[in-house]
Amino acid sequence: MSAIKDADNTIQKVLEEHQFWQNNKEVVFNERQINILNKLLNHFDGNLTTAKWAKINKISTDTALRDITDLIKKNILKKTDSGGRSTNYELV
Repeated sequence: MSAIKDADNTIQKVLEEHQFWQNNKEVVFNERQINILNKLLNHFDGNLTTAKWAKINKISTDTALRDITDLIKKNILKKTDSGGRSTNYELV
């Protein structure tokens, strides 16, 4: 029974990811944004911060913040309730 539940969870994740990309097929993303969005869709561990975005993509925090701000404007990401230096982001 556990194998069936695992398979069902895997199928659900694939369907959610497919639906996200279908819903946003007209939205223009850069490679860094696609990279992080795929990680978020596959249940990113921990909280997404500007610093993590920069580290994963090997870019400056300023570039990471521009990428994130762009996704917020496109209604793809939103800030979580935590703020200040610990600002986190999640999918809308």
